Amino acid sequence: MENFDFIEMKVPAKAEYVSVVRLSISGIATRLGFSYEAIEDLKVAISEAITNAVDHAYYDGDDGEVTIGFGVYDERLEVMVADHGGSFDLNEVKGGIGPYEGSESVENLREGGFGLFLIDALMDKVEIKNDYGVIVLMTKYLREAGVGLDDDQISTTQ
Repeated sequence: MENFDFIEMKVPAKAEYVSVVRLSISGIATRLGFSYEAIEDLKVAISEAITNAVDHAYYDGDDGEVTIGFGVYDERLEVMVADHGGSFDLNEVKGGIGPYEGSESVENLREGGFGLFLIDALMDKVEIKNDYGVIVLMTKYLREAGVGLDDDQISTTQ
């Protein structure tokens, strides 16, 4: 099994906490040696994922949580954003994620699915688990060689 550090945060599902998570990912990515541009991409992508959860996962007045997990590897950073507030079992999350079916509409995951396309453009790999709440798993490689440019990077399971 590959060696990595795992960091988990829970924040209230409120827009004002997005900046706290942005600061956290900036610090983690800086420590790993990501470029300024890559760190900016990570900050925008995580902001989109959290904002999507804040805007759509909970009904007005429902005090929900967003859980953010950071898998810190030697050559990549994996970021999970889950809108059901539970803790991550990393292997369970990864085991439950499968390929995106081209016939599926990404908008079906959440209204206003544009954020997902932005996330996909900024990250090297995006996977989605959509059974109980939504978990977005985003991967950014330290060096660009991790994936091919023409690969379809969004995958999802229902």
